[in-house]
Amino acid sequence: MLRGRARRAREAHAGTGDDPLDAAQERRVRAVLALGGVPQADLPDGVQQVRLRLLERAASGREAPRDVSAWAAVVASNLAMDWHRAKRRQERLGERLAALRQLEHPSGEDTSVLSLAVAQGLDELPDAQRQVVVLRFYADLPVRSIAEQLGVPEGTVKSRLHTAVRALRARLHEDEVV
Repeated sequence: MLRGRARRAREAHAGTGDDPLDAAQERRVRAVLALGGVPQADLPDGVQQVRLRLLERAASGREAPRDVSAWAAVVASNLAMDWHRAKRRQERLGERLAALRQLEHPSGEDTSVLSLAVAQGLDELPDAQRQVVVLRFYADLPVRSIAEQLGVPEGTVKSRLHTAVRALRARLHEDEVV
């Protein structure tokens, strides 16, 4: 979640010599993120995200916060909450997927083999791709609704669907199921 925006912030900031956060502010941001439950591996991305927000604020012409350290701590706290929300959303979707897999499949050897192959293929997909496949084809939600519910652009949903379906199709051909 944080990695893409943080990478863009590093690239945008790479050409400038001044860091919007000093060392003490960066330590404070790291501490707030860590205490907020963000994993150690995601802390650098969280710090970069705070930098990005500060740079975006300056680029938009708004005044710098009076107390940058306090402002950065609040932004870090909000990022930690966002991280937990995203994690809970992924866990809930994982639970829904598990419940769908437990449903009885129609009888018939061909249907059972196909269902098993599709379930195995879904297990091998990355979480984001599996999520959109299940929501689109099992929950029968339109792309627009999926995008709104996940908070991503429709193009992202379409891209994930395309990639996932292509991977599932390849898996089914590889296993000679279809």
